[in-house]
Amino acid sequence: MAEREILQLGNPILWRTSQPVEEHASPEIITLVRDLSETLAAFRASTGYGRGIAAPQIGVLKRLILIRMQPDGFCGPLINPVIEWQSDERMELWDDCFSFPELLVRVSRAARIRVRYDDEHGANRMVEAEGGFSELLQHEIDHLDGILAVQRAISPHAFATRSEWERRLRRGDGSG
Repeated sequence: MAEREILQLGNPILWRTSQPVEEHASPEIITLVRDLSETLAAFRASTGYGRGIAAPQIGVLKRLILIRMQPDGFCGPLINPVIEWQSDERMELWDDCFSFPELLVRVSRAARIRVRYDDEHGANRMVEAEGGFSELLQHEIDHLDGILAVQRAISPHAFATRSEWERRLRRGDGSG
């Protein structure tokens, strides 16, 4: 149980598909959930942002994500999550990722989704999400399939460094 290194863009593990979790209460999975929690907390403490992390981002190819919507909102692990439904309505937004923290990517995502998953006790659960929570779940589930936000870019011009985004785009001074 410890903070783990977050793999960065270019590491081939990030492009690989994760395997389903078979034993939800195994020591391996309990440790993985704790490591994800501590890694997310440390990243948030050092940067001021961060709401979710996927197991592949710390080098573990298991279908497990951890969400911590702060100060209140959904918190906990989603094991073997599957998007069961998504709205036709889309939203565009600037997406960022712990695995390339200095790069933002303009993406299009479903505005609303329904996700089926198992909790840490193995119970089957369902969550419906919209807006930012919907985007976050789609982003983290993509990680489990070896898909990064850079692959979801809406155009070749849909990239910005964090500093340029802060300086120009966040204020609405630029196109996008």
